[in-house]
Amino acid sequence: REAMNKEIMAEATRYHEIKIIISDGQQDNSKQVADVENFIVQEVDLLIISPNEAQPLTQVVEKAYDKGIPVIVLDRKVLTEKFTVFIGADNIKIGKAAGEYAANILNGKGKVLEIWGLKGSTPAMERNKGFIQGIVIHPGIEIIYEQDGAWLRRKGREIMENALQRFDKIDLVYAHNDPMASGAYIAAKNVNRFKNTYFIGIDGLPGAEGGVQAVLNGELNATFLYPTGGKEAIKIAKDILSGKKAPKTITLETVTIDRSNASKYK
Repeated sequence: REAMNKEIMAEATRYHEIKIIISDGQQDNSKQVADVENFIVQEVDLLIISPNEAQPLTQVVEKAYDKGIPVIVLDRKVLTEKFTVFIGADNIKIGKAAGEYAANILNGKGKVLEIWGLKGSTPAMERNKGFIQGIVIHPGIEIIYEQDGAWLRRKGREIMENALQRFDKIDLVYAHNDPMASGAYIAAKNVNRFKNTYFIGIDGLPGAEGGVQAVLNGELNATFLYPTGGKEAIKIAKDILSGKKAPKTITLETVTIDRSNASKYK
């Protein structure tokens, strides 16, 4: 979310007529609902929202939309068509690419630990579904353990610590984002069980704490770019506020990032 907000603010500086007010839901559904209610009361001209979870945010998004506020839904979906435009990458496609990559480096056989993002969020559900599609033709690949890591590095580490106690062999860790994958790597490294395990994540963010650097550091074998969509959100917001018609869905493209190309995405 921090990277998304930075991209939104950076792009917004190009348009003096746009004023951005950011509120952080802090991964709390009720706070995010309250924040949106507050924006409705303030009669904002346009709402950009990245829902923490789909179902709890659906009703308040519908309320904003019904009051005539254009709504850009970013990254995570809601369970309604009452929004103006959805911007996001295809998480099923990304998950499938991760599954196919895993199948390739495992040569079609291995024991996998899957660390979910927040299970009530659409990206987590879709990243799981896509991964299953990517490995389904390889019956030798088995998901032996899966847990909800809520997108958090420390949770990824804790889940891996538990898995390492339960299983003698973990061939690959598939985490729904890079921080959880890095957390799992740290747990394995702490007990010297990282050399025979592959670690893959999703997001491919640049910067010292991002997944690209983790690939360059040799912690992750691969990550899959999930563009934040912040820049696209501001561009579409300007179009909408200018009276132009926006497409219902804008799909952002992914890239597989491994040691062969990671330096390009730093």
